[in-house]
Amino acid sequence: MTFVTPTRLSDGRELIYFDAGEDSAARHRDAATRDVRRLPARGPAGTVRYDALSGEWIAVAAHRQSRTHLPPADQCPLCPATPGNLSEIPAADYEVVVFENRFPSFGPDLGELPATPGWGTTSAAYGRCEVVAFDPAHEGSFGSLAPERARTVIDAWAQRTEALSAMPGIKQVFCFENRGAEIGVTLLHPHGQIYAYPFIPPRAAALATRAAEFFDASGGKQTLMGHALAAERSTGDRMVLEGKHFSAFVPFAARWPLEVHLVPHRQVADLAALTGEERDELTTVYLDLLGRIDALYPTPTPYIAAWQQAPVDPVLRPAGYLHLQLTSPRRAADKLKFLAGSEAAMGAFINDTTPEAVAESLRTAVPAVHADTRARKDQA
Repeated sequence: MTFVTPTRLSDGRELIYFDAGEDSAARHRDAATRDVRRLPARGPAGTVRYDALSGEWIAVAAHRQSRTHLPPADQCPLCPATPGNLSEIPAADYEVVVFENRFPSFGPDLGELPATPGWGTTSAAYGRCEVVAFDPAHEGSFGSLAPERARTVIDAWAQRTEALSAMPGIKQVFCFENRGAEIGVTLLHPHGQIYAYPFIPPRAAALATRAAEFFDASGGKQTLMGHALAAERSTGDRMVLEGKHFSAFVPFAARWPLEVHLVPHRQVADLAALTGEERDELTTVYLDLLGRIDALYPTPTPYIAAWQQAPVDPVLRPAGYLHLQLTSPRRAADKLKFLAGSEAAMGAFINDTTPEAVAESLRTAVPAVHADTRARKDQA
């Protein structure tokens, strides 16, 4: 069971502690964990501009230029607070914490975007941006977490997905983790983010539209992701691992040199809809997958772990199918793929690897934790 303890930072931003035990949760209810920084009042939301040429909303968040960039450990804003470092997390220790981003791309105001935008339409960047601190340790990523801590993070994602989806004007909730300087990470502390958008982003909209078309054509009897999962499990060429509730595979038309989809066997709209048993297995399977990815090369692999959840929209939601899309630009031990002319300008991807070869490499990779276990058995 995960205990949830909400509080407020000194500028009014919400902060929530997630703890696996009652004893841990109790310490966060103490006045000693209150934020004593006396931060200035929050500024207004940024703006979004409508691109009439593409039909997309573009966020303008110039205030993010001043956000923290790769601070030393004694100045990390995600580490537990100390007298010398009054961080974003006032507690002296914690398990998992979620708080409103001090430099949000969307929010803090909530509302509806103009229904009929045109050339020159501008609006407040409604929505919400949250930071998820996975662990009090200064360095790491989701893959470095102990299983118990990873399970608490999954509960935090689920709780925030449900809460944010119910907020006025929110159309899409996106949980993600950026890992590695090559991706643009500005904090070494193990963390992820959650964006609650006032619109359905282009990539999510394209996936949702295709899913809805397939769902409707089947008379509501079959989902597009369910069909893809069944096909991949049947052929096996691109499968990476299979569990009771989840499977991972390299997609047939992978865009990136390293790309894996982690998919539940049961159609659910979002993380909040997963059962306790499903969340338990997701913890194990996800950590296994990340371990395999890091076992491919001698140094940690940069990646974006993107949870594709169904839009809040009641028309598109029935066809939605939760899944993780994990992508990396790493195409060799010392090479990265850059989005150049074809990809960046035209959106036409050219992959440098074959999905089948990548899947085979991941199937045979031995995660470090497995290698350690095997070594202990050999010594015994």
